[in-house]
Amino acid sequence: NAEALTARDAKTGTTVWSAETVRDPFENAFGTGPRATPATGSGKVVSHGVTGILACRELKTGKEVWKIDTLREFDGKNLYFGVSSSPLVDGERLFVMVGGKQAGIVCLSLADGKTLWKSLDDRASYSSPILTGEGANRRLIVLTQAGVVSLDPLTGKQDWKYPLVDKLNESSTTPVMLGNSIMAASVTYGAVGLNPAAGQASVAWKNGALTCYFSTPVLTKSGGEVLTVTGRLLPPPSSVLRCVEATTGKELWNKPGVGKYHAALMRLADGRFLMHDDFGNISLFEATPQEFKELSRARVCGATWAHPALSDGILYIRDEKDLIALQMR
Repeated sequence: NAEALTARDAKTGTTVWSAETVRDPFENAFGTGPRATPATGSGKVVSHGVTGILACRELKTGKEVWKIDTLREFDGKNLYFGVSSSPLVDGERLFVMVGGKQAGIVCLSLADGKTLWKSLDDRASYSSPILTGEGANRRLIVLTQAGVVSLDPLTGKQDWKYPLVDKLNESSTTPVMLGNSIMAASVTYGAVGLNPAAGQASVAWKNGALTCYFSTPVLTKSGGEVLTVTGRLLPPPSSVLRCVEATTGKELWNKPGVGKYHAALMRLADGRFLMHDDFGNISLFEATPQEFKELSRARVCGATWAHPALSDGILYIRDEKDLIALQMR
């Protein structure tokens, strides 16, 4: 049992290097491969495997720098769908949600993997941490299995926690900054807008219909609206694209049937959006407070739950069989 991390030439797809990380066996009906997105910084790349193996390698060569079995090291337990939280690099620090005893969130040295601090008793979710603010106001925001938490990234000290508990323990969406407020969501809870203040976070709005599954919401270019893809657990499964006011959570419009379980959203520099659904379609659309306007649509791959990535005008997509690079025009 092993997971492979591969570096490819972005223009040609040629393999530059590939390295395997040995892991314990893992079986799941929804796939046995890694879920988390690797993080890069300071000439290194860090992967977080489905069984909790955190491996740091040299970005240019793939040579292993250090490796930690986080679930064993920090007394954590794996989740039903496997470890899914992506690591986060900030300078020479690495943040990862482990879900261990007194090690819900762990900060490590990127250079050698040594623990700098541990915080919380919270079990892990499938979500990933974000950083927001600058200087003394810089904060680490994490959606754990117990709720939304704000931590000092230098010390791990908790500023505040808002209880957001998913009935199925399936919180997967990444928290999103809506200006000065924070939006967090899960598939059974719905979504909440939080206003952070000294030592606490007050509720700006709550909308139980915004049942985001594992598609992270995206703010419009104006900042006045946020687009979400919501799902439902009752059969037949179906996803709905919703546009809501960022300050109130009020729905402005919706478009049903944009995917089965999932459709990933991406805002482009010109304010338009790309949506990649789990049937393998890519659509380009405009979103105003009044309407959804599809500009183009094409099927580009097979069924997938992977989010696309856009860099230097090339859109990278993967399904169960292929990694595909599309030139954006």
